[in-house]
Amino acid sequence: MRKLVGISVPFIVILTLATGCSFGAKDAVTDLDDPPVNYIEEGEDLGLEGEEGTESEREVDEGNEEGAEEGEEESEEADEDQEPAEEGAEANERELYLFDANGMVVPQTLPLPKSDGVMQQSLEYLVQDGPVQELLPSGFQAVLPAGTEVSVNLMEDEETAVADFSPEFNEYNPEHEQEMLQAITWTLTQFDGVEQIKLLVNGHELKEMPHSKTPIGDSLSRANGINLESNQVTDMTNSSDVTVYFLGSEGEGNYYVPVTRRVENSEDHLATAIEQLINGPALGTSLVTEMNQNIELLEEPTVNDGTVTLNFNESILTEHEATAVSSSVLDMLALTLTEQEGVSDIAIEVDGEANVMAENGKEVESVVRPDQINPHPL
Repeated sequence: MRKLVGISVPFIVILTLATGCSFGAKDAVTDLDDPPVNYIEEGEDLGLEGEEGTESEREVDEGNEEGAEEGEEESEEADEDQEPAEEGAEANERELYLFDANGMVVPQTLPLPKSDGVMQQSLEYLVQDGPVQELLPSGFQAVLPAGTEVSVNLMEDEETAVADFSPEFNEYNPEHEQEMLQAITWTLTQFDGVEQIKLLVNGHELKEMPHSKTPIGDSLSRANGINLESNQVTDMTNSSDVTVYFLGSEGEGNYYVPVTRRVENSEDHLATAIEQLINGPALGTSLVTEMNQNIELLEEPTVNDGTVTLNFNESILTEHEATAVSSSVLDMLALTLTEQEGVSDIAIEVDGEANVMAENGKEVESVVRPDQINPHPL
């Protein structure tokens, strides 16, 4: 369950993947003969006398003119349906995964022109020196090599997106190989129903990346993680991944950054995720958190109809003289926990009491995933 989100995506038109490595299909076209039209030159004398005849002709002519106008209108409407939206038309907010100044993969929600191919457009806006340049927030850069072209289609299962790149794709910086894969994967899997992706270059499927040989296998998904941390776990068979959200910064602004951390296996994945949030970012990174290490869960999280209830001690109250919860803390909890299957929203308690106040002075009734992650400033 993924939705477009924001700090303080959506009509999808898909192209169906043809069999093999051939993308798209030609539309069948049927040409219909236009009905015959009789034209009368202006002022032509038809040899008719009297007003009755001329009035009858005027009625017929007016009817023909109305029919012609209606036909022109229908034709114009059909043309409008076929044409892509013009630059500057009403925009749709899309979640693009870009590089920040520290080389981390970060979602930014940017306004893109309306398009018939939203998945393809999203990847086109990951290309350096492309249309995204005028939208890039300060300190951010696109992830795909300049000049890269791409087509995107869905396989028949409608869960797998296939991205076919031009040869310029191979001209990437090998040091950013994994991060580039993560940016492509997380950008495409923002769309409802898309669970995994396949990569092709010039029609040939990639099983591994060409430079540093990062394995791709049959497909990539969000299960492969983002901004990976080992967290010093050595037993890979008895460990699993958890994705948590911390804060990055650029100038005076903050933004949320997803980090996938390897942790020891636990029966309670929600409690593990919260524990990692409390532990904070790894040392040596540029990330920070507003969750202090005195915060504790007083009991195990419970889930009922998608709502997870969390009972914290008073250390979670850091705002307004320790009477309210920070909005950033609420967002980090929502972003982190809704990555877990079956979680839609969060109920917050402090010492077993539900009447908890948020930083904005309102009571925290239900914490949901924000509508947009890191929205573009207006």
